Parts: sequence; structure tokens; C-alpha cells
Amino acid sequence: MYALADCNNFFVSCERVFRPDLEGTPVVVLSNNDGCAIARSNEAKRMGIRMGQPMFEFRDLIESGSVTVFSSNFALYGDMSRRVQQTLSRFAPAIEVYSIDESFIDLNSMDPETDFDLWAKTVSRECRRCTGIPVSVGVSPTKTLAKIASKLCKQYPATKGGCWMYRPQDVEKVLRRFPVEDIWGIGRRYSRRFKGYFGMKTAWDFYSLDANWVNDEMGISGLRTWKELHGEPCIDFEDTVQAKKQIMISRTFAKEITESDDLSAQVSMFCSMAVEKLRKQGSCCGNTTVFIMTNRFRKESGKTQFESRLVQFPTATDSTLEINTAVMHATQEMFRNGYGYKRAGVILGDIIPADKVQLSFFDEVDRDRHSKLMKVMDTINRRNGRNTIGVASQSLEGIKMNREHLSPCYTTDWNDIVTVNC
Repeated sequence: MYALADCNNFFVSCERVFRPDLEGTPVVVLSNNDGCAIARSNEAKRMGIRMGQPMFEFRDLIESGSVTVFSSNFALYGDMSRRVQQTLSRFAPAIEVYSIDESFIDLNSMDPETDFDLWAKTVSRECRRCTGIPVSVGVSPTKTLAKIASKLCKQYPATKGGCWMYRPQDVEKVLRRFPVEDIWGIGRRYSRRFKGYFGMKTAWDFYSLDANWVNDEMGISGLRTWKELHGEPCIDFEDTVQAKKQIMISRTFAKEITESDDLSAQVSMFCSMAVEKLRKQGSCCGNTTVFIMTNRFRKESGKTQFESRLVQFPTATDSTLEINTAVMHATQEMFRNGYGYKRAGVILGDIIPADKVQLSFFDEVDRDRHSKLMKVMDTINRRNGRNTIGVASQSLEGIKMNREHLSPCYTTDWNDIVTVNC
């Protein structure tokens, strides 16, 4: 058996933990720079607010008080996610953190006589009691079926947050009503094709297909999903955090940047953040890509640009100094006077473990010295806060974004801790 613990409307739920007056009211969490909706309460969904809908399209609802909006507070959401995972670890032998609001749980080492329906409801109840976050827990013989079971918990309050789906007749009943596009691993492209050419609408339609046909049309990944729906576990459980194969830091700026030094300072900060993540997972990168772009919605000016540069390193590195030098050179090459830049980013690629780096015979970098300096930088920033120390070219003021509706960092900032007056 596998379980999936899925936090309901996670970003909205995090805000409601500290604003219980918003329970049962429409709430929306916005993307960076308060651009569009990235999380909606059930009440906001019923009002017709769509995922990804720009804020200006429902501004009248905000101004009338019909909807409460929050700027994205990822420091709060990340900490609340950690607290949920801590609670889950009390009930499970192994956890795979799938995303900030989802975790798979391996139940195969538990007693086969366990009442998994009661177990799921207990886990859901304890997560709500300990963290304030509503969590749907679906249990089934495979990861894909567990994901479907967790969705049932959200749709049917009678499940009390937990659902154990394992009997063939129950699986068939659910799949006959479950939309094919909502199956984990199907995606929009395949679902559109299935509906348009083959008339498939439900998960049961996909379940009923011939295995050879699925393999021919979708390959091994589609066949894996098909087998999972039939109760055959095919997706490995990973209880250790896998090192990322690519790291990207990218942001949209609150205001267009027209000066070379200002753009370089922001890009340099993105570089420092990305390389810090690289070192944290014990890796080095073989190349980096830098991109800058103007506001794509301002085509009337005639000054639009999207440009990128790939820089290859002779020896894979995790040195902010070495990577930042290459990033700054590439940014200055791409910058054009008179253009207003709205977005930029840094991507680290060709990532390998730090202990697998092969040095070049002609390498002129003092890597031992760089390594010691990076450790000191990371220690200072970890102890005193991000951007306490950095390279001279980067901005230490943080990323400037429009966050007019930002909530306090209740659990990560001493100045924002809730004060109770008796």
C-alpha cells in the first residue's frame, strides 16, 4: 500500500491558519508581483476565478470586499510544509516529498492487518490539529491510485480526510467517473488527443484499453500509468531527496530596468542564489545559461528582446566567484541601451556530484581557496540571513517585487510572531 498526503488549497490554507476569520470566504493567493491567481479557495473557485487569471480581471471583486487576496509568501508556505512533513513522519516508516504540498508515504512495511481507512483519517486529523492545514490522505496499492483516492477526499467531506481504495469494485466505480485528464501522468496533450480522436473521457476508458495499444501510442511512461491503474506498482518510491539536474532562478521585475548596472546587480543576485542551492545539494555545474527579456506586452515600442547566452566551464564548478564572472560578462554582452527589461534568469546545467568532478590539467583556478571562501559565505548567510554577504556585483537588497498584499512571516521572522493579549 501507498498513501498520498495532499494539502488542500495549500497556500490559501496557510494564510487561513493565522486568519481564521477567512474560513468559508473567497480567498486568492497571487503570483510574484501580484500578477495572477495561483491558489484559490473553493469559494473563490465557485465565483468563477480561474487558475492563472490576471488580478486586474477580478479587481472589482477585491475592491468590493467580495474576495480577499494575498501576495505569495513562500517563506511561510515552505515552513508550514515542513511542519506538515514532520507530523506525517510520526505515522509513516518512509516519506517521499513530491512537492511543497504533496508527500507519498510507503506503507509496505506496516502490518498488513492495519485498518488503513482509520489510519488515513487519523493522519488527516492529526495534521489539522498540529498544523492547522487540512490534508487529504488517499491509500491504495499504487501511487497513481493513491493520488486518485486523495482527490476523492477533497470532493467528499464524508470521507473525513481519509480514503482507502483497494477493492476492485470500488476502483472501477471511481474510475468510471474520474476524468481522464486528471490521471497522474496523462497530461493535457494526451487527454485532448484521447477525447478528440478516440472519444475517451474517463479513467475507466483508459483503464479498458489494450496494453499493447497504450505502449504503441504513449510508450513506456503511458504503459506504466496503465499498469498502476490496474494495481501493479510501477513508479519507484524515493525516500531520499534527489539532486536536481538543473537549477534555475528567474524573476519578473516590479518595474522595467533600463540601466546596465541595475540589471547586472539583479542577475548577479540570481546567480548567487542558484549557486548556493548547487552547493547545498553537494553538486557542481558544467555550464550556465543567462537570459534577459523585455516586456512582451509592449510591442508598440518596437524595442522587444529575448536573448540568452550559454557559458561552458572547462571544469565543473560550484564557485560563486567563477560562475558569477561568466554570468556578468554574458549579461553585459546582451544588454542594449534604451531597452526596458522586465525579466531575467540564471540556469545552472550539466550538474554532477561534487566528488565526481574531473580536474583539467591546465586548470588555473585555486579551487581549494574558492571552496574555503564559499563555505564561509554560506555559513554567514545561513546564520545571519540571506544576502548578509555576497559578491560585489550583486544586489544585497533582495528582489524588488510588487507585494502589496503580503501577510506576515508568522513562523519564520521574530518580528512577525503572533502576540496574544490576555
